[in-house]
Amino acid sequence: MCVIVAVTHVLLLFLYVAPSNTISTQYEQPINAWIYPYFEQNWRLFAPDPQSVQQQVSARTAHTSPDGLTQVTGWTDLSAIDDAAIKHDPFPSHTSQNMLRRAWSAYLETHPDSDTSYSERARMLQEYLLNIAAQRLAARGDRTFDAIQLRVITTPIASAPTQVSGNRPAATPSSTRYLPWWQVRSRDH
Repeated sequence: MCVIVAVTHVLLLFLYVAPSNTISTQYEQPINAWIYPYFEQNWRLFAPDPQSVQQQVSARTAHTSPDGLTQVTGWTDLSAIDDAAIKHDPFPSHTSQNMLRRAWSAYLETHPDSDTSYSERARMLQEYLLNIAAQRLAARGDRTFDAIQLRVITTPIASAPTQVSGNRPAATPSSTRYLPWWQVRSRDH
């Protein structure tokens, strides 16, 4: 059984990374179902794409009390929590450094203009981002909550001064994106 699974895995992985061909085109759905999200290939390790923006991901929660009143908390900066966790760690985890940032980048790829999920992958990435936020807030000791809203402030990183004039290009203003309130099931936190 292990040999069959291993051979199947290698074959599907080969079809995923190989140039497009008749077989990989015909069986694209099952190949992608096997590859995503656990075996996705990412070559950025060998050719990193430096960040051109800084993203501050914040979250707030809502809880409806038994008497029907909804209480909304203030914004909690999840990015700052991540930064503080790795700041003085001599061997910070790659996962700790990049999980939230990569989850937001993946969400943005599948939801560029709206927060409506039009594919199974988009729904999975939305739930992944929600689960990260819920787990981070629960780890901080936040009380029980029914819903989470995320806010992402994107600030372009200023480019270096030009060599000719020595001046920096004009700064681009930050943009803020508010995601809708997402309901949280009890298993998420």
